[in-house]
Amino acid sequence: MSQDKTEARTRHWMRTKNLTIVVLILWFIFSFVVHWFANELNAASFLGFPLGYYMAVQGSLIVFVVLIFVQNVLQDKIDDEAGFGEE
Repeated sequence: MSQDKTEARTRHWMRTKNLTIVVLILWFIFSFVVHWFANELNAASFLGFPLGYYMAVQGSLIVFVVLIFVQNVLQDKIDDEAGFGEE
């Protein structure tokens, strides 16, 4: 394999790995950290519900779905720039 292809694969992998790390950090925050501080978040309200309750019931789920779509769009962009995208 040529040196250029090896470097392109290495860059592609680094960008993919960094995206995965960011997504996992955001997932961890909205899975655990937000719920650990639910009592403190309940001091504020959202749509008439305590914020901690809302984040546990709906907010985290919404963030997860949005996170999936954003991750897929960004990964497609990374793949296309590296020449690994689908046609």
